[in-house]
Amino acid sequence: MALKITRFVNLLLAGLLAGNEFGTWAAVHPALEKLSTPERIRAEQELTRRYAAMMPFWMLSVIASCLAVLASSRKTSSFLPTLSGTVCFVAMLVSTIFGNVPINNRVLELSPEEDSEEFVRLRKRWDMLHAFRVFMNVTGLGFLCAGALRERSRR
Repeated sequence: MALKITRFVNLLLAGLLAGNEFGTWAAVHPALEKLSTPERIRAEQELTRRYAAMMPFWMLSVIASCLAVLASSRKTSSFLPTLSGTVCFVAMLVSTIFGNVPINNRVLELSPEEDSEEFVRLRKRWDMLHAFRVFMNVTGLGFLCAGALRERSRR
């Protein structure tokens, strides 16, 4: 029963994270591209502040819940897909810490009226890194779902 609860929490957290990241990639940031550059800088700064308050906890919660599932499923057929999913989420976190976060920190320092060129350059790099994160999150979620299905099918 504990494994079922742990898996449920893990899939819920991972699904919400993957959905959020996919939504920002597919809807939020393309919509922001329609704004003038100074408006977009201000909007990105507000989004960055809001996400910075919650994303570290959320991302770490997904990884912690992955590790809890791994610890509970070491000798089951679900271990390898769950491990693969965990690796994807860890890769996403590493990419975020060393790629997206430094860009986010710099964007927070930009002047909307004076730093348009730098912002455009930073956003191109951020968008590539974010696409990688979305891929890792969705792939990781797929592996976690496969692990959960394998766990279920062995009974």
